[in-house]
Amino acid sequence: MLSRSAFLLALAAVFLPLAAEEDDDGTTRLRIEVKNLYDKPVERASVIVKFVEGRSVVKFGKKIRTRWELRSNNEGVARIPPIPQGKILVQVIAKGYQTFGETYDVDETEKTIEVKLNPPQPQYSAH
Repeated sequence: MLSRSAFLLALAAVFLPLAAEEDDDGTTRLRIEVKNLYDKPVERASVIVKFVEGRSVVKFGKKIRTRWELRSNNEGVARIPPIPQGKILVQVIAKGYQTFGETYDVDETEKTIEVKLNPPQPQYSAH
């Protein structure tokens, strides 16, 4: 008969791979870092993330959220709850900076996107 510790070790060997598979449920934890050209954090920037295409956005009959609007914290970071993996559009709007927008493919369980905001361009006239 197996000892108690050997039994627990065998049990862990069976269920640990199953737990690892559950972590890969087709979602990504997204962290967006908003900085200026001098690598200083930009706080209170509006961060908009839209799910564009990829895996199904319906899970067990419930619709999964596909759009998030947040603000960056005082360290310039916005954390998005788990989102479906696939193609996403990230837009960042901050006072005193050019608007940023880019599409990314996310297929890992965690991803950090660093956004560099440019200062506004000077106005010019065509007249």
